[in-house]
Amino acid sequence: MKPLLKNILAVTAGWIGGSIINMGLLQIGHFLYPIHGVDLNDMDALAKIMPTLEVKHFIFPFLAHALGTLTGAILAGIIAVRQKMKFAIVIGMLFLIGGIMVNSMLPGPIWFTFLDIVVAYIPMAWIGGIFAERISSRDSLDQYSL
Repeated sequence: MKPLLKNILAVTAGWIGGSIINMGLLQIGHFLYPIHGVDLNDMDALAKIMPTLEVKHFIFPFLAHALGTLTGAILAGIIAVRQKMKFAIVIGMLFLIGGIMVNSMLPGPIWFTFLDIVVAYIPMAWIGGIFAERISSRDSLDQYSL
């Protein structure tokens, strides 16, 4: 496969894979800590109820954002032809943009917004890039072993 196509696939797979993890964890969070009396698809209703939510309601959104970004960054880094860390960081930037948008539409507590924006995206993408580089270097070494 041509490097350009493989790199496009890397970003696409990272974005989709990370989004699947993100949505799955959000669903688990809503199952474990339901928000009663609110349509989760109604952004206005969610925005109104945000100030009344307990800390437990923010655990899974943070995990979803952090682990979704981490997973997407690892996938992108593994698939990318070269510069694996750069592709992992691109995934982090994409998820960061989404996180900023969601935090502006659904303003939660300041502590959550700060934690989410500062920890869940770029640091997780960087860690994902490190994992991807290690996995890729291990795989390239394995092909030369007897």
